[in-house]
Amino acid sequence: MIPFNLFKTKRLGIDLGTSNCLVWSSGEGVVLSEPSVVAVDSISGKVAAVGSQAAEMLGRTGPSRLGEAGSNLIAQRPLRDGVVADYLVAESMLSYFLDRVLGSSRLARPEVMVCIPWGITQVERRAVLTAALTAGAKTAYLIEHPLAAAIGAKLPIEASVGSMIVDIGAGQVGAAVISLGGIVVAESSKSGGDRLDEAIVTYVRRSHNLLISERMAEEVKIKIGSAVASGPRKAIDVKGRDVILGMPKTVTINSEEVVQAMAPVLVQIINCIKSVLEKTPPELSSDIIDRGIVMTGGTSQLRNLDRLVSTATGLSAHVAEDPLRSVVYGTGTALENIEHWKKVVSVR
Repeated sequence: MIPFNLFKTKRLGIDLGTSNCLVWSSGEGVVLSEPSVVAVDSISGKVAAVGSQAAEMLGRTGPSRLGEAGSNLIAQRPLRDGVVADYLVAESMLSYFLDRVLGSSRLARPEVMVCIPWGITQVERRAVLTAALTAGAKTAYLIEHPLAAAIGAKLPIEASVGSMIVDIGAGQVGAAVISLGGIVVAESSKSGGDRLDEAIVTYVRRSHNLLISERMAEEVKIKIGSAVASGPRKAIDVKGRDVILGMPKTVTINSEEVVQAMAPVLVQIINCIKSVLEKTPPELSSDIIDRGIVMTGGTSQLRNLDRLVSTATGLSAHVAEDPLRSVVYGTGTALENIEHWKKVVSVR
């Protein structure tokens, strides 16, 4: 006898992030958290690895030449700045994640809601919807990051008060003021965690003539990075290739240098937040003064970033309880109550 639940339609909420992909399943919660990386064979075009396994290959693979030994695998991120950069690879990644989550119940096509950045074009929206449907979804919905983050952070967004959310991911920053169940004003900026990593890479190259990987830059950001200089100076050894001699080399950089390197990108994040505040209606502005700014996303965990936001805006700012999963929780909640949220999501 075929089990009844084999054909039962599942509901899946997906936070399709530039750096990580999280999947929420109805009745189970978050069931998958994997890097948004795919390794592709450059000759056959077939997907060789997805997620953690592929992420280990980033920066470590390269195509072989004819008649020479080498790897044909190329590890890449199908999303850039929060949007689909390579449609076919993104579709393969989604299909793999759906297979992982659904397992034996793959015969029943799921309802899927995918979270997307605020302000992307209709073409980019269609690319995500089509990728989800081709990967095996029966119905696909789209919800914007700021709205999903606000739902996941449990803000009273349906009340007649203004709530401000700032979602800072790897590829993009989305800031919005939400009231009565909808986004009143919002802005986005391509100045997330990846841009901070790139800024550290550039600084180390210019100041120390050392070329380091983005993986090493991310490690530096996590271990000694801070939005503002505070406390005792910390230091870390970074390894890379000497730009002049071409030889492997190790140098030591300190936390003050990292603050200096990241400052231009942090200014862009602050400007995005200020742009939203400047466009906010006065009635809602008074609510935000009372309630403050809530921050979500992996990059919101950068040391002292809430302090920087508070100093720059004159408002209180704090990081949500579970910033990494706020978006996927909100996506799942909206999907569970889809009839209520249909007016603010895209469907296909």
